[in-house]
Amino acid sequence: MNLSKENEELLKNLETLIERTYEVEKEFIELKNILNGVIEFLPHALWVIDENGEIVASNSKTKEFDFIPNEGEIEINDKVYLIRTSKIENKKIISATDITEQKRNERLISMGQMAAHLAHEIRNPAASISILLSLLKKECPNNELIEEAKSAIFRIERIIKSTLLFSKGLKLNKKNFYLSELKKDLDEIIKYYSFSKEIEFIFFLPDIEITADYDLILLVLQNMVINAIDAIEEDEKEEGIVEILYDKNKNYHIINIYDSGKEIEDKNILFTPFKSTKTKGNGLGLALSKEIIEAHNGKIELSKEKKGFRIYLPI
Repeated sequence: MNLSKENEELLKNLETLIERTYEVEKEFIELKNILNGVIEFLPHALWVIDENGEIVASNSKTKEFDFIPNEGEIEINDKVYLIRTSKIENKKIISATDITEQKRNERLISMGQMAAHLAHEIRNPAASISILLSLLKKECPNNELIEEAKSAIFRIERIIKSTLLFSKGLKLNKKNFYLSELKKDLDEIIKYYSFSKEIEFIFFLPDIEITADYDLILLVLQNMVINAIDAIEEDEKEEGIVEILYDKNKNYHIINIYDSGKEIEDKNILFTPFKSTKTKGNGLGLALSKEIIEAHNGKIELSKEKKGFRIYLPI
């Protein structure tokens, strides 16, 4: 009788132990899932390695790698990663943080500083040459070589101005002006820019008053028009058209810039400084234009209707 009661008590304890074991196993699985979730949530690739060199845990970001990296900086598929390692008991933890943007910014700062220094060095002799050409033009008013030289100096001066603006940063000087005022300056700029093909320019900039930095908005449109001319020059057709057309919606003045020139080859680098899709480009025009428009709380984007760009300036 007593043995039976002992057996019953033992069986009951055994059942309780089994139930608790299942509960512990369930809690362990939940804890493991939470841990895997935390590892997956981390912004960098992560491996957990045991003493035998076997991977006991990792997240999906490690798929970028076909090997376990060593500590330091490595470059894979145009991305730069910083690799760090640490140890917890007998496990080694390896992390790979994407520092591509940081490296890109460091390079841009370095390139910007170098470009600004070169721009300062070039500015004075370029100005002297421009003055000498103006004097020479008075003596030989119809000389084509002088016109070509003035066009080349204009290009140099434009590059210098863009480089210095990009390296020093923008300071807006807003004022009220009519969009139509920009047309006269754009027409004058076109005269100084040499091109060999028949190009029709259609500028619809109405007498609508806006508040913005006139010189900087003119520089943006100048960059756009010159890019359009270069695209037509690089195209197989012997003629082309450049259009600047005004539109608006409830919130924005919209300036559309279209051209019939060569298609853009790599849209991913369009607004990246010092990278250009053109043979003549230095990669600053569009990057600076984007910076100028965003400084006005506007935006610039590729047009979906025709080849070109749309500029949005807040009303």
